[in-house]
Amino acid sequence: MEKSFLHFFLGSDPERHRKILKSLKAKADAKRTVTERIADWMTSHFGTMFFLTLNVIIFFLWLLINTGKISGIPIFDPFPFNLLTTVVSLEAIMLAIFVLISQNRAARVDDVREETHLQIDLITEKEVTKVLKLLTTIAEKNGIDLSQDPELQKMLKPVSADDLEKMLEKEIS
Repeated sequence: MEKSFLHFFLGSDPERHRKILKSLKAKADAKRTVTERIADWMTSHFGTMFFLTLNVIIFFLWLLINTGKISGIPIFDPFPFNLLTTVVSLEAIMLAIFVLISQNRAARVDDVREETHLQIDLITEKEVTKVLKLLTTIAEKNGIDLSQDPELQKMLKPVSADDLEKMLEKEIS
């Protein structure tokens, strides 16, 4: 019996299959630009409870100082706290940009992974159809009439990747 693409290249070990699919991300991580590495680092560190807590503490102290609640420290940004508003706005802009850079890179990795899964699914579909044909042939040689099973007859027809692609394109449009 002819082995599939996956069995030929990957063997039959499911854990190995997972490792190879995970390695797509590792390969993409290795090819990151300096900007993407910085964005990923910032996103992973700034998306934490520690960073949130740090911001809350800084903003709380800022407000206490600039409302005169802490004596001995001069007010440097009186109400309506224009400097604080500017700092918070700039922080939000920078964080949003870094998150978008990380998300764009992650989306590219996901696209490659999705394409790989699609190819694997198409190979699997061909293999299952082949197995059904073999089972049908064996059943018929043993005198079992399967011609009246419309579901089986439909399953025995090969799936056209081109037809699927056209159908999906139509749904997207």
